[in-house]
Amino acid sequence: MSKPTSIKTSEAVRDRLRTLAEDRSTTLTELLEELAARELTAAGREQRAREAAHELGIEYTERVEQAGPTRRHATRSGTGGGRSTSICRSTAAGSARRSR
Repeated sequence: MSKPTSIKTSEAVRDRLRTLAEDRSTTLTELLEELAARELTAAGREQRAREAAHELGIEYTERVEQAGPTRRHATRSGTGGGRSTSICRSTAAGSARRSR
């Protein structure tokens, strides 16, 4: 096991994390470990996007890359889930037209 350390945060954040841990019947330390393990780094997000584009048969262009943050924002804010699909489809269609 790793050596324990401290993280400075506001009381509100600490209380929220404690509540989340209690709701999941886990400790605050285990909750933080879980959250840290599942979040991707910028490099990890780009790699995942490249793999997804490949699986969908989409060329991973700068335009597709730029559409990524829009999709993530829409997904996290709960707005426009279908919008991201049309971005990918229109981008793929544009790529297909250009390659002809």
